[in-house]
Amino acid sequence: MSTDRAARRGKRGSGRDAKRARASTGKAGVAYIKRSIPYFEILNEEGLALIEHNADTILEEIGIDFRDDAEALDLWRGAGADVQGERVRFPRGLCRKLVKDSAPAEFTQHARNPAKSVVIGGHNTVMVPAYGSPFVHDLDKGRRYATLTDFENFVKLAYMSNSLHHSGGTVCEPVDLPVNKRHLDMVYSHMRYSDKPFMGSVTAPERAEDTVSMAKILLGDDFIDADTGQEKTVVVSLINANSPMTYDETMLGAAKVYARANQGCVISPFILAGAMSPVTVAGTSAQILAEALAGMAFVQLVRPGAPVVFGTFASSVSMQSGAPTFGSPEPAQVMYIAASLARRLGVPFRSGGGLCASKLPDAQAAYEAANTLQSAALAGVNFMLHTAGWLEGGLAMSYEKFMMDADQASMLGVFLGGIDLSENGQALDALREVGPGNHFLGCAHTQANFESAFWRSEIADNNSFEQWESEGSLDAAKRANKRWKSVLARYEAPTIDVAIDEALLDYIKVRKGAFPDANY
Repeated sequence: MSTDRAARRGKRGSGRDAKRARASTGKAGVAYIKRSIPYFEILNEEGLALIEHNADTILEEIGIDFRDDAEALDLWRGAGADVQGERVRFPRGLCRKLVKDSAPAEFTQHARNPAKSVVIGGHNTVMVPAYGSPFVHDLDKGRRYATLTDFENFVKLAYMSNSLHHSGGTVCEPVDLPVNKRHLDMVYSHMRYSDKPFMGSVTAPERAEDTVSMAKILLGDDFIDADTGQEKTVVVSLINANSPMTYDETMLGAAKVYARANQGCVISPFILAGAMSPVTVAGTSAQILAEALAGMAFVQLVRPGAPVVFGTFASSVSMQSGAPTFGSPEPAQVMYIAASLARRLGVPFRSGGGLCASKLPDAQAAYEAANTLQSAALAGVNFMLHTAGWLEGGLAMSYEKFMMDADQASMLGVFLGGIDLSENGQALDALREVGPGNHFLGCAHTQANFESAFWRSEIADNNSFEQWESEGSLDAAKRANKRWKSVLARYEAPTIDVAIDEALLDYIKVRKGAFPDANY
């Protein structure tokens, strides 16, 4: 072999390795997606500046209610805001300054397995399961109330997924457990059945405190960063604004607990446009920015430098029925604008997901979810909550749709990885070898690259009609049904130190013993 040929072959191998790395974005061993493509922007500087001006006008003239939390009102008085009752009005620019002065542009959320820690913000994307459904759905048993077993199953499926980087939070609501105790089992499930990062409880301040206490047990001495002496961010939790323009005592209480412990808060206005915000994209965007600024600034008052994520859940409602709708253009426009505003503010951004209103994992579910997932990827979402499993407007967590959505998340990981422009990617050797009028199937470049050349779906069927028919004529949902069962059948729990596991179980036992048996 000549020196030139050996050099070219070596370069092909190097490019092939790079291609495999890109193709495995979101695959095993890759903790999160590192974006290599531009953002999609739909407003210019003038338009974005107008939205920012209007948000400051909302904060200055209308204000935000901080309900039933005297400490929050005192913090705002001390910061120079005008507090009248529970209504807080902010000098123009105050909230923005508080956020820009101390909120980190990106931060690491530490997993118990350091290889699976994620960086939230910057050019990174973290795919997270759906959150909050009281029901679950599968093709075998239909729609039913979720149980702890379902919760554990979805934690295991997320752990086994190569395209989901995060264990999530309330992946479904285990209604077979008492309300005042179930958070302990949920947090433990994330810690025991997965070693990916997870979200904490926010339904009461004391439940947030339980989450932090359990995180300290999980990491032990490693909970404190040896270099900074500060707590590591182990938990990221969802703090929803009670739109329009209100924060209640539950969310404020949880935010204070997490901020004081240096844990992440995803500050998310929850918008169904037309009901909880104006019917226009510009009006909704200004309201979202105002609400998010107030929430993120509040966290900085509690602890300057505490990690925050600018979040939004924005959908629209049918003007005929009032029901929420998904996959439509206006919420996508809001998402693009909010993502741009977050980058201008210098904080990570949360939105997106596989959202749909369909009651089954059918064509409606697929196209509505795909519209939202693609828009979120193009917008530059850093923390993509609801990536997988969302059905029925979030009321149900679907086993089959979880697998279908995770499959699409894998595709987006490759798409966001960008274009291979190495020598191997340029493929001039292949063009020289094949020449005019021949085909590339047998050439050396194709043989060297065929395994990693194109993303391949684990759900789609691309075989002939005859082969598809011989294998049972399964549609996508039925193939996904087989796949989630197969994944759960081969699940093996990640190892955990026995002493840590016992300490967690002892903590849960003591905490449960402190509560009455009945729900409250």
